[in-house]
Amino acid sequence: MNRLADRLAALVLAALAIACLALVSPLLGAVASHGFSGPGADLPRLAAFSVAALACLLGAVLFWAGLLPGRPAHLGGTPLFGRAAEVRETGRPGLRKIFFALPLIVLAALAADRFGPWHDGGGEVASQPSEPPNEPKTAEPKPSEPKPDQPKLAEPKPGEPKGQDVAAAPLAAEPAPAPAPQPAPPPVAANPPPAPVPPAPPVAVPPPAPVAPAPPEVAVIPPPTVAPLPPPPPAVPTQPDGHRDAVVWLAVAPDGQSIMSASTDHLIKLWDIGGKHLIRNLGVHKDMARTALYMPDGVSALTGGDDGEIVLRKLADGAVLHVFQAGQNGGVNKLAISPDGKRAVSGHDTGNVIVWDLVDDSVLHVLTGHDWSISAVAVSPDGKQALSGSIDGTLKLWDVESGKQLRSWHGHEQGTYGAVFTADGHHLITGSGDLTIKVWDLDSGREVKRFEGHEGTVYTLALSADGKRLLSGSLDGTARLWDMETGNQIAMFDSQTGPIYAVAFAPDGTVLTGGYDRTIRDWPAAGGDGVVLFAGAPQ
Repeated sequence: MNRLADRLAALVLAALAIACLALVSPLLGAVASHGFSGPGADLPRLAAFSVAALACLLGAVLFWAGLLPGRPAHLGGTPLFGRAAEVRETGRPGLRKIFFALPLIVLAALAADRFGPWHDGGGEVASQPSEPPNEPKTAEPKPSEPKPDQPKLAEPKPGEPKGQDVAAAPLAAEPAPAPAPQPAPPPVAANPPPAPVPPAPPVAVPPPAPVAPAPPEVAVIPPPTVAPLPPPPPAVPTQPDGHRDAVVWLAVAPDGQSIMSASTDHLIKLWDIGGKHLIRNLGVHKDMARTALYMPDGVSALTGGDDGEIVLRKLADGAVLHVFQAGQNGGVNKLAISPDGKRAVSGHDTGNVIVWDLVDDSVLHVLTGHDWSISAVAVSPDGKQALSGSIDGTLKLWDVESGKQLRSWHGHEQGTYGAVFTADGHHLITGSGDLTIKVWDLDSGREVKRFEGHEGTVYTLALSADGKRLLSGSLDGTARLWDMETGNQIAMFDSQTGPIYAVAFAPDGTVLTGGYDRTIRDWPAAGGDGVVLFAGAPQ
């Protein structure tokens, strides 16, 4: 995807370079014809678009040659929390950002040159006819300006003719016709007697016309212009001993009596399913907790967090039995345990995968090869193989005991955030930021099935004990139940309160979810409304 984006960027920059050269060419022609001070010699535009053309050509060459590597395109689907969204830049990120911004800058310059108030014809230099020398020039007023001897017209109001002064009479009135010659009056004697004045006839005053009453005013209600707001999400109950931040991991005990949860509030909590109450805070990490797994012995748990520590704890009282330090490998994003409890596999934000010897409390292998942060790990049912997925969509299959890489392939267009082996160990299921769930044949490395329907990153997966149903949780706020045989969706569970980060199957076959709203919910497997099993703490 990055390579395709670089090629597209190269083509865009090349096209912009051609557009800039198209503007530079007539400017150079004007300079060649009339000199630097002649007509059409717009030196600032010539310099600006020449530099823009050269910069675009340089960027096109660098992108096409792949000399500006950068962050993969999947990062829009990274988690909404944690260090997985804070991957270190590689290559030349600063230069890459400059050349990615260059098309916008050049397009803005071209648009301003074309449509700005100073526009003189689209950037082309119009050839002006040479004027005869020593001939006086007469400044011709522009059409929008009044001539020197003509007063400026006021803007006409609605209903008045344009081009006429509203406050005064018309500028040029038609001349009145000359009166016809009248015959000369007869001679008048000096001091004539005054003529008698007849009395004025009486003037009849018409009665006033009746005034019709004004019609009553009718209130005009404008039509609504804003769509009604959706109803607010349902209120979420709280409890004082609940999580104070998002629940990002759920695990059900082998005996089905308890649940462990990990949260971005740094806490690991142990819950009683039947009694529906908190048993205890099992432990705390120095940074957000990511994973909490029951050990096969049923008396201890292994937890990991962004502090880079993997802690072995007693379930009875949370006492720390051992702390595994990841050191320079960074925070523990994901963690998996072999079925026999002898090995653990952790994925880190530096891209390294570590195989731990839980018997000798030591590091067995540090597996390198991923270029980006690890976002999914899983161990096969026989404990011999491990799968790691990173936020660039790359998947790698490893031999646990030897540390040898068995297979590597680009499984998703965006990050892989959930991974689980099927019971036969020959198939793998992965979820991704590209909104898909894929089933892989590990013997051939081919995709054999795909589940689609989520509208956000598929962040977590869980497979039922009989292998017939798959449960997925997504950043779109829903969990979905799938039929593994047909690939059909069986049910959808909509939290309506934000992303779902954790899913699990309860002992009775119902569905458990944890997410952004700090709660742990229980949903009927056939679909329908869920109930809050354990609420979050008040905010």
